[in-house]
Amino acid sequence: MGEALRKRLKQERFESSVQEALLNLLVAANHVRERFNREFARYGITLTQYNVLRILKGVYPKGHSRGEIAQRMIERAPDITRLISRLEERGLVERDSSETDGRLSIARITPKGLALLDEMRPSLDALHRYFAERVSGADQHELSRICEKIYED
Repeated sequence: MGEALRKRLKQERFESSVQEALLNLLVAANHVRERFNREFARYGITLTQYNVLRILKGVYPKGHSRGEIAQRMIERAPDITRLISRLEERGLVERDSSETDGRLSIARITPKGLALLDEMRPSLDALHRYFAERVSGADQHELSRICEKIYED
């Protein structure tokens, strides 16, 4: 085990199996993130912006407040307001005041945002196939189980 990691990091041995496992996890996560970012760059958005659009599509035609979006993010974004503003400038998201609390703004995905996600679907399918070709169905379940053990409260 660890041959690919040793080669990738140009390192002969690791302090412990824990260090090796954590380094493998970080390298793999970075690899996946880079592949997604490269693909999303073709559409002029980032992985984080895609995440917001995905979250808002899930409740379409309703929307979410900044706080609700922040809680649902895969990776925590330090400035949700600026992130939503960038998407709004491109016409992918719109904001309205909450009907129940005027101080609260609600972000909703626009038809243009939905169209962008539809346009991106083949690229996402290709990324999923790339992963499925490397990791069997049983291993995908095992990977999910292991990851959840790492981050669950």
